[in-house]
Amino acid sequence: MTKSSVYSWCLNHPIGTILLTLAVAMLGVIAYPRLSIAPLPEADFPTIQITANLPGASAQTMASSVATPLEVELSSISGISEMTSSSSLGAVVLTLQFNLEKNIDTAAQEVQASINNASARLPDDMPSLPVWRKVNPADGPVLILSAHSTNMSLIEVSDLAETVLSRQLSQVEGVGQISIVGQRRPAIRIQARPEVLAAASVSLSDIREAVQRASVNLPKGALFGANRVSTLEVNDQLFEPEEYGDVIVAYRNGSAVHVRDLATVTLGSQEDYTEAWPNGLPGVALVIRRQPQANIVATVDRIQNALPKLQAALPADMVVEVLNDRTRTIRSSLHEVQLTLAVAIVLVLGVMALFLRQWSATLIVTTVLGVSLVSTFGVMYLAGFTLNNLTLVAIVISVGFIVDDAIVVIENIHRHLELGEDKRTAALKGIQEIGFTVCQTALKSFQVTASKSFQLLKLFSRPFSVV
Repeated sequence: MTKSSVYSWCLNHPIGTILLTLAVAMLGVIAYPRLSIAPLPEADFPTIQITANLPGASAQTMASSVATPLEVELSSISGISEMTSSSSLGAVVLTLQFNLEKNIDTAAQEVQASINNASARLPDDMPSLPVWRKVNPADGPVLILSAHSTNMSLIEVSDLAETVLSRQLSQVEGVGQISIVGQRRPAIRIQARPEVLAAASVSLSDIREAVQRASVNLPKGALFGANRVSTLEVNDQLFEPEEYGDVIVAYRNGSAVHVRDLATVTLGSQEDYTEAWPNGLPGVALVIRRQPQANIVATVDRIQNALPKLQAALPADMVVEVLNDRTRTIRSSLHEVQLTLAVAIVLVLGVMALFLRQWSATLIVTTVLGVSLVSTFGVMYLAGFTLNNLTLVAIVISVGFIVDDAIVVIENIHRHLELGEDKRTAALKGIQEIGFTVCQTALKSFQVTASKSFQLLKLFSRPFSVV
């Protein structure tokens, strides 16, 4: 169908044109509340971060025994532009940045395979294998909660934060990763006395091996008789500090040397080197991140609605508060851009009504502008774009383009009316004469912004140029 036939069809079928316009506008109206809200466009940036933990290990030990085997395996992955690692007490963080053309999903599979290959050379006493996650510039914490109590210990608060708060919040729609800062998991702490160890000729390795043998959880077997089989069940697990203190480490001069003779055994926490002081009070902080493509504002609202129920399930003296809400700045910035858009539309229409002095022309431009903007939301939803600062700025800029094009077409149609032509002929000739030029101008504007899609900023500029 040629351009002329399209224009003629629209003029000859006004009802069909109106229905088509309403359908496109209705798509935008339905899609608008379903658009995800974010500060920046979704960017599948080819960066992966790997973390590994080994409680009690020094930074040097983490670098040599954990970071080095991982680096050797990860260096064989193709497309890595930069690899950095940071080792600290009990933790190591490796960041892999890939070339822009590298598919992030393929890179993630290769990273997991490298971690599996390196697992044989990692320390046996690591609590878990290293974990990885994709890094998104817009994937910061959406909400930070604090939990503290005036009467409960940090270990008890940390345990409730992990077993109740974290698990319940993970079930909220849109919630992804939840990290607990200042977490204190319960543990038996054995503080050896060096002078006693030296006098008894016992090393720290002897104590560790004795405790490991005493606390191992293995099946005890079964007794097979002529007519029955009896499974052996022995309750020999150690739970209390006193039970660990009774463990025999060695024999000296015919007497047993117990752990309590060599060290002080207390109930403490696994990690004593990190603390959280939300609002100046000792406690823990829950750092909540959203799932990919999840609506930040809707996710935070669901969490806020779930907090009263969670608070009721906790002890009365344990308080859960919102420490940082990222949506406050997001809502504020989006509100400012939306306000700017509304002011721009009102000013443009006001200037047109004031200078054109034709209410029919103003009504036409208003209709065109409204349909164009509303239908844009439908295209954004189908394309998977979010409602963010860049897409809203693109809408603000497009207001000027739409109004300019509408005024040019209306003025040309008005010129044909002044030549004595009837309305249908004037409308058809007016759009036929400059329709191609208007479309070409719009495509030029799109080309200027779309050209950025082949540069480093393509991850963010594509939604801007399309909108």
